Amino acid sequence: MSKSVLSTRHILIAAIVILLWGMNFVVIKIGLKGIPPFLMGALRFMLVAFPAIFFLPRPKVPFKLLLAYAMFISLGQFAFLFSAMAVGMPAGLASLVLQAQAFFTVGLSAMVFGDKLRPSNLLGMLVASAGLILLGSASIASSASQVTLAGFALTLCAAFSWASGNVINKKIGVTNVLSLVSWSALVPILPFLLLSYLFEGGDVILHSLSNMSLSSGLTIVYLAVAATLIGYTLWGKLLASLPTHLVAPLTLMVPVVGLTAAWLILDEALSQTQLLGAVTVMTGLFINVFGSKLVHNLRNIFA
Repeated sequence: MSKSVLSTRHILIAAIVILLWGMNFVVIKIGLKGIPPFLMGALRFMLVAFPAIFFLPRPKVPFKLLLAYAMFISLGQFAFLFSAMAVGMPAGLASLVLQAQAFFTVGLSAMVFGDKLRPSNLLGMLVASAGLILLGSASIASSASQVTLAGFALTLCAAFSWASGNVINKKIGVTNVLSLVSWSALVPILPFLLLSYLFEGGDVILHSLSNMSLSSGLTIVYLAVAATLIGYTLWGKLLASLPTHLVAPLTLMVPVVGLTAAWLILDEALSQTQLLGAVTVMTGLFINVFGSKLVHNLRNIFA
């Protein structure tokens, strides 16, 4: 049965996931310099699946749920995200827009599971939304790329795919999450290879593989091991043990890490407005996660 509050252990797990996924966008941007997006997806999930599936049992999950989870979480999310960043979406901005998944997840969960939201949850989401608007407006203003709108649209599609996968993950419930992540990685490999052949071409595939740099190789390792095997395993545990409205908004911290890392590593400038947006997002998260408990404690003090 899911708990209704965050423990110290939950907070630590969430912090690890936030750090891994925040850095993920910078790593992707670096990797795309040497590997096209669909080929990157194929290589990522090859390394996720092999050799892990030889050591992990197949998850006790109905095949249709396993297939749906993989198609949304793995194929859909990253086909859209990698394409968005390949056409010019800045790493920091991508880390921000992708967090629309939190709103999609809460909305889909309300429709599918009938999850109820407390006033503090709604207020927290509104405050966090204001922070995301500040971050987004500042980032758009500083991005002169002509493909920003295309990047935005593709990243929003990635966010919806992630949210759909979250709902399926919740439907799957408690299972061996590492097995689920590893075995589901088998599904997107062939679709990614087909997309790569159709849109990137055989010559590009051969050139990328035969001339792979150390940074490109390390990118694949990070995406497969850190961001996928570790990140999604921990994320799945949180979704299985806590209400969706507590877990999904936690990823709103990811763009704070993503924007900061992009600024430090890729020289994507972080303006005062972006800093204000980051603080606003953190305030919204605090209200969402701790608001009800804080109000309850205050009532007890002044009662």
